[in-house]
Amino acid sequence: LCNCSSVGSAGCNLTTGQCHCLPGYTGPRCHSCAHGFFPQLGGQQCQPCSCSPAGATSEQCDHSGKCQCKAGVTGLKCDRCAEGFYRINESSCEPCQCNNLSHSCDSSTGTCLECQENTEGEHCELCKEGFYRSTQPAHGCQRCPCSTVASTGTCHLEPGESIPRCDKCKAGYTGLNCNQCDKGYYNSDSICTRCKCNGNVDPALSPSVCRPDSGECIGCLYHTTGFHCELCQEGYTRDSQGTNCTRKEATPEPREFTTSAPNTTKATSFTTAVLNSTLSPTTLQTIFPISSSDNSTSAFADVSWTQFNIIILTVIIIVVVLLMGFVGAVYMYREYQNRKLNAPFWTIELKEDNISFSSYHDSIPNADVSGLLEDDGNEVAPNGQLTLTTPMHNFKA
Repeated sequence: LCNCSSVGSAGCNLTTGQCHCLPGYTGPRCHSCAHGFFPQLGGQQCQPCSCSPAGATSEQCDHSGKCQCKAGVTGLKCDRCAEGFYRINESSCEPCQCNNLSHSCDSSTGTCLECQENTEGEHCELCKEGFYRSTQPAHGCQRCPCSTVASTGTCHLEPGESIPRCDKCKAGYTGLNCNQCDKGYYNSDSICTRCKCNGNVDPALSPSVCRPDSGECIGCLYHTTGFHCELCQEGYTRDSQGTNCTRKEATPEPREFTTSAPNTTKATSFTTAVLNSTLSPTTLQTIFPISSSDNSTSAFADVSWTQFNIIILTVIIIVVVLLMGFVGAVYMYREYQNRKLNAPFWTIELKEDNISFSSYHDSIPNADVSGLLEDDGNEVAPNGQLTLTTPMHNFKA
């Protein structure tokens, strides 16, 4: 008679016919869900909505169990802050304070996440390292004009200035943007390199130790000169330690050295100038030893290797010319002898007791000599000798 729901009722009043509903059920027959409950999907049981009292507008939820959330709150039960909001207390969510440079923040602390446009910080209020905030708000954070090679790469703006200054330049660099070479350095392929002047310059006496574009040293001291102050000035020479340039001492005048050999009557004199032009310093020191304690510069030591090489070359050329002349003379002599030997005639030598002849033509060693003499009495011997027969004497040639 009551027709109560078997799931949502706990019996009925037989007098009035009213069903006794269980918690979460309502209606005459207890077949509907009460306020704050929703029917379970695919079943007849009612489940509580469990909406967050701080984030939901009411306790009621729809048939799927989703609560109606306040602004900035999300979730099935309205128990968490929506994206772009964070919880400041147990009852409300506030928007993230990120200066419009991030769309999200930590839901508990409010710290901005994924700051954009080269910003960082809790609220994206700072520029990243290597960037500076421009005086123009629209420009935001701009990259510092500071090379990491010449500086730390960071910069800042001084009050009243619009151009940033690099925070710290590295050694050898200077200027607002660390793009200039400091004193004692020069630009070598866009890199500031220390000047190489061998310690022969004074930075206090010159605005720069070397030229900033080439590295040539300026104001060489201690009587030095050269691109790197590595040479001694004219009239100066390097000392024995090879560190300082000292003035050359006056060269002594040429002296004559007379040497005489035994059993000779004529003395041979060699002036210093001749010795300097023909002998090397080592040879001269061997012939004429020089005391090591004598600080004066000897005339023999002034002979340069260039002069010595020129002398040697001259001697070689003279020897070659003489050899060529000798070879030419030998060649001409032999040509003369050949022409003389090849002459096409016979010579006859008449002596007191005989007559001899000989041939000077190499090409006719077996020539017939029988017709050379008109005397019918002449005979030619088998060995090529000419025999002259007379009534009283026989002559062989």
